Formats: sequence, C-alpha cells, structure tokens
Amino acid sequence: MAISHLSGRTALLMTVSPLLWAANAVVGRLMVGLVSPMLLNLVRWVLAALILLPLGAGVFRRGHDVRRSAPYLLLVGSLGVGTYNALQYLALETSTPINVTLIAASMPVWMLAVGALCFDATPSRPQLLGAALSVAGVLLVVARGDLGALARVQLVRGDLYVVGAVIAWAFYSWLLVRPPAALLGGEPPVWTWAELLLLQVLFGLLLAGGAATVEAALGHATLVASPRVLAAIVFVAVGPAVIAYRCWGLGVATGGPSLAALFSNLTPLFAALLSAAVLHQPPRWFHAVAFALIVAGILVPARVEATTRVAPTRAPDVRRSRS
Repeated sequence: MAISHLSGRTALLMTVSPLLWAANAVVGRLMVGLVSPMLLNLVRWVLAALILLPLGAGVFRRGHDVRRSAPYLLLVGSLGVGTYNALQYLALETSTPINVTLIAASMPVWMLAVGALCFDATPSRPQLLGAALSVAGVLLVVARGDLGALARVQLVRGDLYVVGAVIAWAFYSWLLVRPPAALLGGEPPVWTWAELLLLQVLFGLLLAGGAATVEAALGHATLVASPRVLAAIVFVAVGPAVIAYRCWGLGVATGGPSLAALFSNLTPLFAALLSAAVLHQPPRWFHAVAFALIVAGILVPARVEATTRVAPTRAPDVRRSRS
C-alpha cells in the first residue's frame, strides 16, 4: 500500500504501537533495581495471559489444533515471549532506552538475513540499500557519534543483549508468515488474534518461568513491592503486551507490512522523547542522525515492490488472523 493511501485510522493504529513499545523500554529502565528483568518479564506475561483468557478461551474447545501445533507454538512463544522481551529488559540494566530502541531498529537487516539464510527469501536491491542505511544508523549509535572510534569501540553488555533480542524477533516474525508444516502438524489452524496471542503467551511462559527460576536460584531475583512497581507491571502487561499487539494487527491488515515497517521505526524517536521527559536523558546529535538513517533505510524499500513479499497464507499470523 502506498504511503499516499494512508488513512487517519491506520496512521493512528500504527502510531499507538511504537509509542507503547517505546514506553515499555522507558518503564523497563525505571524498574532497574526494583524488579529483576526475568521476574518482570514473567509477571508481565502472566498478567497478559489473564487479560487475554476471556478473549481467547474459545481456543481450548479445539484442543486437537493446540496439541498438534504444540511444537510450533512452543517455538514462537519461546522466541517472542520468553526470549525477546526478557533480553530487552536485561539490556536495559546497562543500556539506555534510546540505545536499546535504536539498535532494535536494525531489525530490517536481521529480517533480510534470516529470510535469505533460513527461508529462501532473496532480498531485492532496495531492501539491501535500506538495510545498509539501517546498519549505518546503528553503528553511529554504537560509536556514540565518533565513527573513527568504531575500530576500538567496546559494546556494553546491554547492546549485545539487544542484538540477540532482534535476532530472536526476526526468527519469530518469519515463523509467523512461513510456519513449517512439520511443526504445525498439517494444515495451519485459523485462530483469532486473541487466541493466537494467548497460546503464544502460555507456551512462552514455560521459558520465561524457567529463566526467572534460574535468576532466583542465582540470587539475582529482586522485587520491591510498591504501588509504583505494581502500576508499572500493569502498564507493561496491558499496553505493550496486549493493546499494542492488537493495534498493530489491525494496522497491518489495512495498511500493509511495508507501511508498518516504516511506522515501527517511530519507536526510537518516541523513546528519545520519553527518556528526555521521564529519565532526564536528552538525545544527542548522533541519535537524531541515526534515526534519520534508519527511517531512510525503511523508506527506500517501502516505496518499491519487494521481491520477498510473502504470498497470502493461512498461517496463524497475529497480524493476518481473523478478528
């Protein structure tokens, strides 16, 4: 869908999600020292599951579909719930929300790489150019604006966690649109967005719970009970984990994935603005340049028909499933 065909409703839906995901990064930073990252991830998704349960409980009446698709659901749940979010919260202990969201905006690079290496999706030239621009933006952040320092730069631990998180999300995204038949046990079931998200959360909680258990066994678990912490947990469960997913699914359904990719890169801009207002961490000049490069990296392929556009499928995709 061309950018000129963008409706006000679609623009609103696609703006709400990046805003909530940026707020998730800022809240995660505020919770450092109050709630340990693995515990925060676990409690967040337990609450999200409770919210989704009345909306998606009908899926349990089709238990056969759930059982035969269990390997697939375990994989996507582990990647999208158990790995991506946990690594993001872990990264925020040593990195800033601006850096976390800007490095995460290199997603087009990892999406193309995973698609080419594992899903036989050859990228087009505009996509490669867009990926190169996104990489340039990420390198500018990592070098803190001094490109000559790239040869001697040392990544903080949090930056590496973000890279691991976006690779996990790339595999998660491809598995949503290209689910292997062997993992699904045959023809893909048709689930509503709430049913699919609920199943992903429930299966993802296995890994999230295991990670939180290891964290506690190592003596790293922290939970400072207070109204502030409770409010933060409720927010990250209701906003970024449920509302953002729903708005994103509706926005992609009406605007298309190429347009959605452009809007997803609003996340670092919102993170910079929220960090300045809440954490008193104003963005530096290189954050602005990096953001411009990343947006350019999305605009280039978004205006050209991608050769890797995925054909319509009945895959249980949260963005494409029935409402």
